[in-house]
Amino acid sequence: MSWSKKITDKVTWVGKVDWELKTFHGDELSTNKGSSYNSYLVRDEKVALIDTVWLPYDKEFVTKLKEEIDLNEIDYIIINHAEIDHSGALPELMREIPDTPIYCTNNGIKSLKGHFHQDWNFVPVKTGDTLELGDSKFVFVEAPMLHWPDTMFTYMTGENILFSNDAFGQHYATEALYNDLVDQGELFAEAIKYYANILAPFSTRVKKKIEEVLALNLPIDLICTSHGVIWRNNPGQIIERYLQWAEDYQENQITIVYESMWEGTRKMAEALASGILQADDDVVVKIMSAAKDDKNDIVTEIFRSKAILLGSSTINNRYLSGIGGLVEMVKGLKFKNKKAAAFGSYGWSGESVKLLSKDLTEAGFEVVDEGIRVLWQPDSDAIKACMAYGKQFAEKV
Repeated sequence: MSWSKKITDKVTWVGKVDWELKTFHGDELSTNKGSSYNSYLVRDEKVALIDTVWLPYDKEFVTKLKEEIDLNEIDYIIINHAEIDHSGALPELMREIPDTPIYCTNNGIKSLKGHFHQDWNFVPVKTGDTLELGDSKFVFVEAPMLHWPDTMFTYMTGENILFSNDAFGQHYATEALYNDLVDQGELFAEAIKYYANILAPFSTRVKKKIEEVLALNLPIDLICTSHGVIWRNNPGQIIERYLQWAEDYQENQITIVYESMWEGTRKMAEALASGILQADDDVVVKIMSAAKDDKNDIVTEIFRSKAILLGSSTINNRYLSGIGGLVEMVKGLKFKNKKAAAFGSYGWSGESVKLLSKDLTEAGFEVVDEGIRVLWQPDSDAIKACMAYGKQFAEKV
């Protein structure tokens, strides 16, 4: 039985499902559900290969591709994005078919040369350029910063397929291949995590590019991503989600993130949550530990929230390192339309709350007040004060 999967009469999936992958972008992004590297073989009068797979699977990819087709029959290689998880098998492939033209953006050429230091037969393309295949053709659409400067989409006429590369994808391993065959809760949890942690900084560009593509009035029957599922059942649903997520997204949720040395700040977090629910029992409240919970899951919950409370004990006149790392991540993600405040317990100097308030402002949050501090372990009066503060915070946001 072939490892490849026929999508249409002309298009075959020839990628790699990576069930073992647990981190991505080094160790920056958790991929607890694994991922896939989706490559597509297109056969018309001409034959094209769209993207490859991640570098560790380069030899496996080329070996299996040879089982599917004589490599010399491949007329074109399309690289929608040069990051190693898409282009990693390219050197191994080009050793077999070194003169095959590689179609990508000008920035794609720079990126591929930067990664592999090879001067292959590059053909630069820009938005609106086409490539004839026979009955069908490719239409190229540059999509810079979705999520690298070199990224582009490739649209296939006749089959009505948008090869979207990283856009609309998920780090989600499945043998089922299609969106309607997988657990919908898992699928959309991974989709929003992917957006929040990778694409959120470029939301303005996401919205503009989607509107540009929609304005072309191209029929889209399939969205073939580079990671996770292919969208075949109502593919427009993920486009609608992206437009929502790109529009300064928030839900009726408040997330409390803390890090504690001797449980005092944790007790504050729980009291704050109780106070919030006294003010609004319809709001979703989530409490997460910056030291113990998955940092990318925390980021996703922050993305979903209308407001956050960020807390840390004070150590060495600063805040704890788990919170510090999270703050740096969130600054880079450029979330908008969110309110915040800081809290924390302390024993000596108590700078953490003031420093966190400053960082939250720098990260683009609207800091509603100076926050709340508790000296040493919170007693019953301090717990009541935290509950009152949580109630007040909920009313402000």
